[in-house]
Parts: sequence; structure tokens; C-alpha cells
Amino acid sequence: MEKKKFKLGLLPRLIIAIIIGILFGQFLPEWFCRIVVTASTIFSTFLSFVIPLMILAYVTMGIANLKNGAGKLLLITVVIAYVSTLIAGSSSYLVSSNLFTSFISPDVLEQIAATADNSLETYFSLDIPVLLDTLSAVVLAFMLGLCLSTLRGKTIGDTLYNSMSDFSGIIDKVLHSVIIPLLPLYICGTFTNMTKSGQTFAILGVLWKVFLVVIVMHLVCILFQFLVAGVISKKNPFTLIKNQIPGYTTALGTQSSAATIPVNLQCAEADGVSSEIRNFVVPLCANIHMAGSMITITACATAVCLMNQIPISLSTVIPFIMTLGIAMVASPGAPGGSIMTALPFMYMIFGVEAGDPGGPLCAIMVALYITQDSFGTACNVSGDNAIGVIVETIYQKFIKKSFLKA
Repeated sequence: MEKKKFKLGLLPRLIIAIIIGILFGQFLPEWFCRIVVTASTIFSTFLSFVIPLMILAYVTMGIANLKNGAGKLLLITVVIAYVSTLIAGSSSYLVSSNLFTSFISPDVLEQIAATADNSLETYFSLDIPVLLDTLSAVVLAFMLGLCLSTLRGKTIGDTLYNSMSDFSGIIDKVLHSVIIPLLPLYICGTFTNMTKSGQTFAILGVLWKVFLVVIVMHLVCILFQFLVAGVISKKNPFTLIKNQIPGYTTALGTQSSAATIPVNLQCAEADGVSSEIRNFVVPLCANIHMAGSMITITACATAVCLMNQIPISLSTVIPFIMTLGIAMVASPGAPGGSIMTALPFMYMIFGVEAGDPGGPLCAIMVALYITQDSFGTACNVSGDNAIGVIVETIYQKFIKKSFLKA
């Protein structure tokens, strides 16, 4: 009888990578850590090249395979994701404005900002220009997917559909043969860099209360989203949350919603979401559903305002959240992408002068956000699968049945 080979699962490998990264950054010399960071950065560059292609392949085929009600499902998914982001940001402000006043002091952010320029430099880097930026890939995927869904099997569309299907298969092969196996390297390099620069322990030692409040808000957001998904789908929400652990852990290390798509697709499959829905919703929501990032940005902005005695209220926060909920569509794919997208809009909260993207307050915002980016991203991707469960239920109960009756 042939013995079954022991295979270490993705979740244990990710946890081990995080631990090793912290140990490397804490105890090994800088030259060695730079080697690890260099390897991680090269992989990150390749990943940035593949991400738009992955979005184009998966979202296009996901929409194209929805012969029945593709347009309706697209609209439903976008509306759910946007509303979720708005609720998350508004709730974050209400919690932060009431809790942060009890423990924030003016010199706290200065100590965190001091670690912003301590990141390790790579020995060398590769410049791989992307064929499409993220937003272009999303728009093109929408256009191709909706047209193929309508035209396939009629006058035109079959040839392009088959070509996109083959292209999707190629991307899938790259993801499972290269990207997923090397994700632990990427995560290890991220935590090595953060630990060596002092960010990993600085945030815990200086701003641990703010950090803790934001993480709790993320976890409450995830719980709420899966409770809603469980009620609508009549599935056990705690089983859904358990299925999400690999995706959550991957996002902690990659700090990128888009980079977590391959693992998140596996989580969606465990949730019982059909391939046609998960291949459509998961890549799409990775780019439009930013509830966790919105929680972090709103909380950080509130903290900065309180420390600098800048007036802030729900009436100023809501327009900012509504604007950023749309603007952040272009942000996934790189760690800190959301805060970089938010900087041009910080004037809506800080004022025109203080909200200068190159000014000191925005620099503090970046330092604050980056140290908590992993948890915001993990919240984003977890909510993506909650939305997937909801959309799957709507599709099976209403849209698909209505077309079958017709």
C-alpha cells in the first residue's frame, strides 16, 4: 500500500513565513535581510505584472459564463460592495471619534512616523512594465464579459470566448504553479522588512491602543458581513468564517487584495459558491470592495485630526468616504495602494492647506496606515467572500430561476 505523502497546507506555510520573517528582521544582519527583501520584491514585481491579466481573465470569463442576468449580477455586486464600504467607513468614524480621545497624545504619531524611512533597500530590482493598469483591466473585463455573455452562441463571440477561456487557463496555471507556491517568500520578505525597519514592534509599543481598536473594528466588520451572508444564504456564518482563514492569513502577508485572489477563490469554493459566481465576484470585489481599508483610513484620519485639533464631523467624513469608495477601485495590487489613492482627497477632511498630499499630515497618514495595512486588506478580502455567498444566493433563488421559467 502506497503511503500518502504529507503535504503542508497553505495556512501553516503562511504562518511559518510570518514567524520566519519576524525572526530574520530581529536577529539576522542587514545584508542577509536585504537578500530576502530583494527576492520578495522581484516576486512582487512579477505579481504586479500578472495581477491585471488575472483580473482580465477571471472577471471576463466570470461575467461571460453568466448567460443569465450577467448585467443584473454586476450591478448587484457593485451596489453591495459600495454600500458595505460606506457603512464600514461611517462606523469607523463613529467608533474612533468616541474612543481615541481617551488615549491619544501629540507625540505618539511622531514616533511612528520616524520609522517610515527605515525600510531596507533591495540590492537590485527588475522593471517589468504592466500591460494594463488595474482599473483598465477591470473596465476591459466588464466590456468583454458583458458583450460575450450577450453575443456568445449567436452571431459573433464564440471565437473570442474560446480564446479568453484558453487565456484564463494559462493564467490559472501560472497562479497555481508559480504564485501560490511563492506566496510564503513574498510574505516572509514583507515581515522581514517591517521588522528590520522597526515598524512591526513600533506600532505595538507606541500605538497599540489605536492599532487594537482598528483590528477589533475589522473583526467586527468581518463577523457582521458573514452574519448577513449566513442569514441570507441560510448557511452557518461561523463555518464561512472558518473557511476564510487561509484568505485572511494570506492577505496579512501580501497586503494586497488582488494578490490574495487565488487563495480567496479557494475559500469561496469551500463556501459552496459556484465557479461561475466566484470567478466573477472574487476578482471584481478585490478591486471595488474596500471596507477594511476604509475603516483604517477613516480611523487614521480621525486620529490625526484629534491630535492636531482639526475639526472633524460626520458631515465632513461622509463625502470623503463616498468619494474614496469610488477612487480606491484603482488601488489594489500593491501594499499601501489605498492610502496613496486617498492622499489627493485628504483635503476634504484636513482642509486645503493641511491636506497637501506632500505635507506632514499626509506623511503621518501614510506611516499610520502602512503599519495597519495588512489587517485592512485581510478585512477587504474576507468581505469579498461574504458578498460572494450573498450574490450566489440571489443568483440561484431569483435570477437563474426567472430565466429558467422564461
